[in-house]
Amino acid sequence: MKDFFPVLIQVGIVLGFGVVTLAISVLLGKSAKRTAAKDMPYECGMIPQGEAQPRFAVKFYLVAMLFILFDIEVVFLYPWAVNFKSMIQTHGSGIFWSMTGFLALVTFGYVYAIKKGVLDWKKS
Repeated sequence: MKDFFPVLIQVGIVLGFGVVTLAISVLLGKSAKRTAAKDMPYECGMIPQGEAQPRFAVKFYLVAMLFILFDIEVVFLYPWAVNFKSMIQTHGSGIFWSMTGFLALVTFGYVYAIKKGVLDWKKS
């Protein structure tokens, strides 16, 4: 429990800061009457028209998921490559073949995405 005491102090300071900041904002802030004109978003002097959030095509989300997939691949690949020599000495060549299998699986997913046209921006 003695090791967690500094963490508890930090959590207390953070919570106290949040509560004090909100309390000062409420006490010292100017309270104004809300009107429909004041609650409207300011769009460079233009009257806002249409929905607040436009719909995005599914393609944007697919590309985002592919980016996360390949970004995580690099996250796993970099430490493996840095420690490759020491891992070969302790684990043998199995470590190489396991990463080769991982890269083959990711490459298969990439080729599958290309075949499905996920990365083709001309299609809607």
